[in-house]
Amino acid sequence: MADFMLPPLPYSYNALEPYLDAQTMEIHYTKHHQTYTNNLNALVKGHEEFFDGKTIEEILSDVEAIPADIRQGVINQGGGYANHNMYWSVLSPNGGGEPFGKLAKHVKQTFGSCDKMKKLISQAAISQFGSGWGWLVLTENKELEVMNTLNQNSPLSIGKTPLLLIDVWEHAYYLKYQNRRAEFVEAIWNVINWDEVERRYEEALKK
Repeated sequence: MADFMLPPLPYSYNALEPYLDAQTMEIHYTKHHQTYTNNLNALVKGHEEFFDGKTIEEILSDVEAIPADIRQGVINQGGGYANHNMYWSVLSPNGGGEPFGKLAKHVKQTFGSCDKMKKLISQAAISQFGSGWGWLVLTENKELEVMNTLNQNSPLSIGKTPLLLIDVWEHAYYLKYQNRRAEFVEAIWNVINWDEVERRYEEALKK
């Protein structure tokens, strides 16, 4: 039976301070992420034959195959589940700095510099109207691209592989930053886990 589990947070709630405060982290993880997980599991009931043996990434990569009566629900709740799973992994108390290795070379070829790429991702995140995400993705042609998505929509559903993401739902930053989304986005670069982004990049190249 399909049963999606809330993955353990890879650090303590206060590990990303002063950039992300402990109270926001705890509420974000234990309430919002947990709710997406619970809601996704509720949607699965009665459709186990479709979900069994599939990862959430595989499911979101072929949304037209999701049973029609729960499709939008899975896009919303499954997207929230998958996006948050990834979000925690690309943040780290030992993060910050710049990409390295193959990714750094590709970033320079595509954007000119890491600073230019960061600026473009920040703009995508800040300019997202309402709730959503800013992304760095790898296209089907293995090109780097910056984009944003509304709500919990995933780049996986349009054939793109997520490498890095910034959560700009208000619950991700409001307790500390209130309406200052741009300040939050600027701060989060101090905790980006480039080791994980590089790992995702090299894995995506092999597909």
